[in-house]
Amino acid sequence: MLETKDLTIRFGGHVAVDHVSCAFKPGTLTAIVGPNGAGKTTYFNLISGQLPASEGRVLLDGEDLTGLPAPLRTRRGLGRAFQLTQLFPNLSVRENVRLAIQARESGRGKGGPMGGLDLWRVWLDRQAWVDEAEALLAQVRLADKRDVAASALPHGDQRKLEVALLIALDPKVFMFDEPTAGMSVDDVPVILDLIRSLKQRRDCAILLVEHKMDVVRELSDRIIVLHNGALVADGEPAAVIASPVVQQAYLGMAAEEPA
Repeated sequence: MLETKDLTIRFGGHVAVDHVSCAFKPGTLTAIVGPNGAGKTTYFNLISGQLPASEGRVLLDGEDLTGLPAPLRTRRGLGRAFQLTQLFPNLSVRENVRLAIQARESGRGKGGPMGGLDLWRVWLDRQAWVDEAEALLAQVRLADKRDVAASALPHGDQRKLEVALLIALDPKVFMFDEPTAGMSVDDVPVILDLIRSLKQRRDCAILLVEHKMDVVRELSDRIIVLHNGALVADGEPAAVIASPVVQQAYLGMAAEEPA
């Protein structure tokens, strides 16, 4: 479904991501791990279009996305959580989710009539979007904050809204960059349960950058490890975790950190 071929970016003389080639299949959650500065988020930025590649390509279902900006990659089916709460910070939580649903349906040619105004159709479409938005807000436990402006939410609730927006867009590839960072202990299970439910669909690929190794062990079907921008390990979680190069590059240090 998603493939990177020799994906590389240089900042001056520094190679932040170094010829990373990797394929991600639907029905699989791949955790991307590595020490600080390994290139994990930069790799995400290259895939989603926040940064232009110095070399290499990004392909989705065989289509070369390398030259496309981030918004067009989103339309093609690449979804990344962090950017989405920036859409309409002054609108309510529910309106943010409704507009994400409307954007998804418009991209599929279901955004309303192209000819004369059909008020009944417009009302039905809007009501369906509102109903779906309400269901998503219930999933992420934000139903009681539906009328709050997105910018007024505390950090943990903003992260939950990011996930709701990402699910609303229904992409082919879900990209989560430390989705539980800064969240309270009570809120973390909400996000993890949503990611588990996405795994059960089997029709989408999930990429997860995460420092908490207990989360990685529980959720991942596969782990890839970046170190100094290069791909140094790729495989099933047990095998990768047991790898000496991984223990030395990352996991040995992470074991000293709180989960």
